[in-house]
Amino acid sequence: MANQHILIVDDSPTDVQALTALLDQIGEFDISVATDGAEGVQKAAELVPDLILMDVVMPGMNGFRATREIVQADKTAHIPILIVTTKEQVSDNIWAIRQGASGFLNKPVDPDELKTLVLEALD
Repeated sequence: MANQHILIVDDSPTDVQALTALLDQIGEFDISVATDGAEGVQKAAELVPDLILMDVVMPGMNGFRATREIVQADKTAHIPILIVTTKEQVSDNIWAIRQGASGFLNKPVDPDELKTLVLEALD
């Protein structure tokens, strides 16, 4: 069976590296990276990953808008999206869900919470 594919959309190389290391502890995944929301939308359509981890604050198109575009496109609407961000306001969590996100994680990411949400999303 092929590895499940996770797309990380984040403009911070440090955060991408940290998420990749945590994902490596959870299981064997094929990981792709996009560095802004527009690239994330493009790669989601091109690669059709099994899961997307989406930052919010990025140059150009932010993660909320990218999430909305991904869930509104027929080809990518089924892909679960976990918002991963430093924004800790309850209103941000609610907004993420309204945009179509499946879940919400605060940075720095708790490894156990990431594992739970990733495995639930991929189940």
